[in-house]
Amino acid sequence: MATALSNTQKRYLRGLAHDLKAVLIVGAKGITDALVAEAALALDHHELLKVKIHAGDRELRDEWIGELASRTDAALVTRIGNVAVFYRRRAENPLIVLPRN
Repeated sequence: MATALSNTQKRYLRGLAHDLKAVLIVGAKGITDALVAEAALALDHHELLKVKIHAGDRELRDEWIGELASRTDAALVTRIGNVAVFYRRRAENPLIVLPRN
């Protein structure tokens, strides 16, 4: 299960994600098994992942974001327009040290 992030931690992660480029783009096929596997691999390597989601309407986009977060066991940091940022801490040797509160 994804760790719940405090507002301070989300703010810190948003700052780190600001300069990142979107690593994955979700297209018309939506959330596929291959996309989930690639997202999980990227989270294992980077811990912080920016994803562009091209969906027709907001409800579908929100559904895809929720599905991707749950299937990768990642926490949603932020969502602005078509872009979502996810965080999942590494089990060994974490790269990002989160603030306490």
